[in-house]
Amino acid sequence: MCGIVGLLGRRPAAPLLLEGLRRLEYRGYDSAGIATLAEGRLDRRRAEGKIAKLAAVLEDQPLDGTIGIAHTRWATHGRPNETNAHPHIADGIAVVHNGIIENFQALRDRLEAAGHVFATETDTEVVPHLIAQHQRTGLDPTRAAARAFDELEGAYSLLVLFQSRPDLLVAARRGSPLAIGYGDGEMFVGSDATALAPLTERIQYLEEGDWAVVGEDGAQIHGADGQPVEREIGRTAFSGALMGKGNFRHFMEKEIYEQPSVLGDTLHAFDVGTGEIAMPSLPFDIKAVSRLHMVACGTASLACQVARYWFERHAHLPVECDLASEFRYRRPLLTTDQGAVFVSQSGETADTLAALRLCRAAGVPTVGIVNVPESTIAREADALVRTLAGPEIGVASTKAFTTQLATLACMAIAAAERRGTMDAAELKQAAETLNAVPGHALEALECCAGIQDIAEEFAQVRDLLYLGRGSNYPIALEGALKLKEITYIHAEGYAAGELKHGPIALVDEATPVIVVAPSDDVFEKTASNVQEVMARGGRVLLVTDQAGHRALGDKATWSLVLPTVPPLIAPIVFVIPLQLLAYHVAVRRGTDVDQPRNLAKSVTVE
Repeated sequence: MCGIVGLLGRRPAAPLLLEGLRRLEYRGYDSAGIATLAEGRLDRRRAEGKIAKLAAVLEDQPLDGTIGIAHTRWATHGRPNETNAHPHIADGIAVVHNGIIENFQALRDRLEAAGHVFATETDTEVVPHLIAQHQRTGLDPTRAAARAFDELEGAYSLLVLFQSRPDLLVAARRGSPLAIGYGDGEMFVGSDATALAPLTERIQYLEEGDWAVVGEDGAQIHGADGQPVEREIGRTAFSGALMGKGNFRHFMEKEIYEQPSVLGDTLHAFDVGTGEIAMPSLPFDIKAVSRLHMVACGTASLACQVARYWFERHAHLPVECDLASEFRYRRPLLTTDQGAVFVSQSGETADTLAALRLCRAAGVPTVGIVNVPESTIAREADALVRTLAGPEIGVASTKAFTTQLATLACMAIAAAERRGTMDAAELKQAAETLNAVPGHALEALECCAGIQDIAEEFAQVRDLLYLGRGSNYPIALEGALKLKEITYIHAEGYAAGELKHGPIALVDEATPVIVVAPSDDVFEKTASNVQEVMARGGRVLLVTDQAGHRALGDKATWSLVLPTVPPLIAPIVFVIPLQLLAYHVAVRRGTDVDQPRNLAKSVTVE
């Protein structure tokens, strides 16, 4: 969750480190800090809150030096305040950390008994003290660090700066991602390529259990067994340009409006414009596979839930959807004739990565569907399928979700063709339907002109309910999730048919009900649920198309009328107004749209 960046070079470090933190702020914004080494002395600046506050501190109290480390925090252990902010320093050793040290309390007790004095509530502070303790036994800085890494339990990435060694940084990765960047007489370390792209295109990723000594001329990497290893140096696909908001107020708004374009890019990769759909290279035979496991977290898990309808309906392929955080613990029955698909925007989601490793250990072939091609899931999965959303900075996912849906829809239809459950005419029709998605997405954006007035009313409520049926049930869940994430209004999504089995007790005039209801084969059933809500004084926002509006619009309190689209693509199109609604409600409530409280973009802890 936290963001790490380090620099060893020729230029003043602090301004470059600060810019790297700005590009990593999506990983956490509870506090931030920088430590540099100049004239043989470690110095640091820290601030509670966002990076802008750290920038103000640096403006008043600059840091010298051409070597340094920096951190933006998502709090795990210890309150988000300046005292607990990284970097942590002890005995001339500065450390920044992403992850959780699970055995920190036992280590802290041991170190306190040896005379070490702690200043913070964090798990991270044990690391510099532990390294210092090993130095006291006569080990040099790098060997002391390696010995300390061996004692740490949990998932982490670490970057260490020694006051006694102005010529090196020591980095370690176990569970959380870390990359090394190669420049001209300069070296860089970062949580991912996003931070390093303005500084270098040459990136080297540490693998699980690696630790590295980074000097001015390169990096010496050691594997989990301590022996020297070689890791490939590649070129990042990220642009070095700052990812700005353009003329939009927030990244989330910009990313919502980018959807027609990025959906076009994603669908083009599947050749849908040719009347056929190209199946990406898979590590299993889609015709013979007995079952798919689809595993993800958060919004990505809802994309999997939509995809289950597509794969089962069109390809007649059984699908099990699991939250990655639960997958391992239910002890799934894994066999080698199955396939496993893992969906993640960042490709670094800790729970999803752990589930992937479980499947690989069981001999189940794995596919990663990710937006970041250099990510850990992309590298460890047996096959990679990219979503082409481009950088997504807003913490609440929008364009990444719809490109995941587009990718999964194409794969489902391609699977149907290969499994013989869809004939040539049906395949051509499906390809044409998918090819039309970008245009329908643009229409959906244009149909939402009145949404700001609805948002004005919804900004005053405490609770909302979302209803949907079939493949639009997960879209109701996603609408509720978006609203919760950025407005802090309590919202719940339900299958419309489940309303009368409990949730209808919540319906009253103060609790609006948002109904996702395209005019499909279950519309009449959904219409009955709408009538049940209105009979109890509930106010309804109907999200539908022209036919649905003719049938039910005069009974709804509000309506959003979207283009009429085939059921296959309705989830992709109908989620867009729900994203916009959440956005405009958040703006009216004055919340931080792009960086909502307690959340981070890349969840790299379990």
